[in-house]
Amino acid sequence: MTAIPNFELPNVGAGPDPFDLAAAATDASTDAIVLLFQRDHHCPKCRQQVQDIAARYDEFEALDTLVVSILPESVENAAEWQAAYDLPYPLLADESKAVGDEFDQPTRFGALGGLHDMIGRMPFAMVLDVRDGEPTAIFTHKGSMPADRPSIDDLLESVRSQVSETPAASVDD
Repeated sequence: MTAIPNFELPNVGAGPDPFDLAAAATDASTDAIVLLFQRDHHCPKCRQQVQDIAARYDEFEALDTLVVSILPESVENAAEWQAAYDLPYPLLADESKAVGDEFDQPTRFGALGGLHDMIGRMPFAMVLDVRDGEPTAIFTHKGSMPADRPSIDDLLESVRSQVSETPAASVDD
């Protein structure tokens, strides 16, 4: 994927509802956006990941980085997560799974995996540099198993090394 597709999804967490990627990318206070595509509402690894990110969210904020978690579920299921975990960042409901599919979120087990997220859909993470208002992927991690996801330190390091220490391209360049 070369161009990052824009999307708009319902947001039950912090920030605007609905959440619009293009609008977030043009926010002057944001240098990077971390997109976390979750497996499903019941996945214990996904539930742990969103809580672990929340516990260290101040580190992302210090790097002017917005984390966005995308759950391939209904608004009601996403709202249950928000009520349970009080996430300080956007939690989006992608009930149709169209955004996950557009970003090529990995699945396994062929047609059977496509029918049931719990066995088919795998975690996927992407870090976007948005300093010039146009999202550019600087890090991706496509999980091959439910536990195959980048560590928080890996996500933070990708922002530090690719965004925080690299000057943004100027309009005159």
